[in-house]
Amino acid sequence: MMEWFQELSSFQKTYWVITGISTIIFLFVLIGTFVGADTDDIGDIDAEIDADTGAGFQFFTLKNLVAFFTIFGWSGIASIDAGNSKPLTIFISLLCGLVMMAVMAAMFYYISKLTSSGTLKMKNALNSIGEVYLTVGAKRSKIGKIQIKIQGALRELEALTDANEDLKQGTIIKVIEVTNNGILIIEPQN
Repeated sequence: MMEWFQELSSFQKTYWVITGISTIIFLFVLIGTFVGADTDDIGDIDAEIDADTGAGFQFFTLKNLVAFFTIFGWSGIASIDAGNSKPLTIFISLLCGLVMMAVMAAMFYYISKLTSSGTLKMKNALNSIGEVYLTVGAKRSKIGKIQIKIQGALRELEALTDANEDLKQGTIIKVIEVTNNGILIIEPQN
């Protein structure tokens, strides 16, 4: 193995060293990702953050740099083996590495957009149609429960009504208002 390496030109040795080191690091990063060692956890934080910060388009990250040097090295070795000149080899290596970084950055950016907070926004219940689950007292006399689909999920929420009669289980209702404390004001539908 050492004889083979010593017979290489310094240009080829440089590419093989870059490729070897970056490939080993790439394998560690890949294995770490699959076994769950890839976390950005900074511990428990007792704060409620109500902003969509998102991941953004991150071009210079450890994973992207490792991928850059891995693809840079392997494409350079392939270019050398194809008999290309040094400037063309460097150009091909840089181009392939940058394309790989861009692909990975775009991939992580779009994957981060797939997440949702799951936080229920009560205002989304306005004008929704649902069904009484537990009797709602007339003239806001007794809090009942309704089943309603909000944000793509069926939810069971507390409700009051201004109707003159109790709204019994199975009554079809419409949400007309949301109070400050999150109780829905409903009216029966005919």
